[in-house]
Amino acid sequence: MQKSKRQQYILKLVSTSSVSKQEAIVKMLISAGFSATQASVSRDLEELGIIKRNGRYVLNPRSTTEGSPFGPVSFAFAGPNLIVAKCSPGTASALAVKIDSSAIKEIVGTIAGDDTVFIATVDATEQKKAIRMLDREFSTNE
Repeated sequence: MQKSKRQQYILKLVSTSSVSKQEAIVKMLISAGFSATQASVSRDLEELGIIKRNGRYVLNPRSTTEGSPFGPVSFAFAGPNLIVAKCSPGTASALAVKIDSSAIKEIVGTIAGDDTVFIATVDATEQKKAIRMLDREFSTNE
């Protein structure tokens, strides 16, 4: 259980912060009450599919299903202007951050739960465009 919560925290860290060293992640984890070593953080980063790009750790959007930080991701229409994204438990917040930062202009906002993200669009036309873009960018077609 500790490992799962630690990995969720790491996902949030790399989604919302600019982190360039594993030692910094270890310090942030310890200050948040987790037990962590450089070796455990290194294994967590690999398991989560987090890579170093331009000198900082980021979620790898091209990860395979097994290595994806979000697990299998799927998208479905919900009404005329909502999209529902399903992902692995505990990763919805990180997925919402990633979707928000993708700057898909058709998306006006997201709300994340544990394994579900609600994605709002202006109308049905924008919804269709957005789901195509999301499928290309994130879907693992489970």
